[in-house]
Amino acid sequence: MSPEVSAAPAAVVRLVGLREQPLELAEVVAALDHPASGAIDLFVGRVRDHDDGRGVTGLGYVAHPGAQAALEAVCAEVAADFDVQAIAVLHRTGDLAIGDAAVVLGTAAAHRGTAFDASRALIDRLKERVPIWKHQLFADGDASWVGTP
Repeated sequence: MSPEVSAAPAAVVRLVGLREQPLELAEVVAALDHPASGAIDLFVGRVRDHDDGRGVTGLGYVAHPGAQAALEAVCAEVAADFDVQAIAVLHRTGDLAIGDAAVVLGTAAAHRGTAFDASRALIDRLKERVPIWKHQLFADGDASWVGTP
């Protein structure tokens, strides 16, 4: 998967990508810069060391070939549904360690409430509709897939 930049509704969607390399918070923040925005809301999803009471040692993300297009569609939808000036989202693929950023996303809006709401909608819709699957590795040697059909 290669990272790609999209320009959707009125150039609101500034950055959309799937990356095997570590994600850079500064890249997302830079993409959200807009003179009309009084608020930038960021969400960083990280790999945690546990899930449902079990120790996690790492995980891997696998993206369907259509994941980039689905992610772009979700971003365009959020841009149409909320009064935001900018949207940016990057999602990791490949193997990640505890503490690594799995997803970094954000929105810029005139007011914080709109930015909060748009970012929440963005991560929720991404998790619901973008075909990216997580393979968790547990401390006891077991493994499981999350988000597969």
